[in-house]
Amino acid sequence: MNRPATKPTPDHRSQYAAFRTIPTRWSDNDMYGHVNNVVYYSWFDTAINALLIERGALDVRQGEVVGYVVETQCNYFAPLAFPQPVEAGIRVTQSGRSNVRYEIGLFEQGAETAAAQGHFVHVYVDRKSQRPVELSPELAAVVQSLTR
Repeated sequence: MNRPATKPTPDHRSQYAAFRTIPTRWSDNDMYGHVNNVVYYSWFDTAINALLIERGALDVRQGEVVGYVVETQCNYFAPLAFPQPVEAGIRVTQSGRSNVRYEIGLFEQGAETAAAQGHFVHVYVDRKSQRPVELSPELAAVVQSLTR
């Protein structure tokens, strides 16, 4: 017997370890007057990578290691729209030798519950060989600080 999938519910902002504010742009809105769904994935990528760069765990230009997205998913609960800023909550729920599952909640500025939430799974690979590598000590420390 097929059982219905559990309907996701929005997370509370207290469930996230770090936050970044992301400005919306006029071009983010679609013809329906809210941010188009594809933009949410861009915000996920921006929030995670900016945090890793700021904390010294990722060098996107010259680093020997890069993170590839191998899985992504998003649930939408409420619309977001220009010109409101978006607050991206970030946490880590799983990590392995070379992979990390980052979860992101997107909040209307000051809201207590997420307008959308989802995840990215990054596998970290050697830039030249394209083979998975162990998380660097710097990245492992950031992952630990975000783990919930």
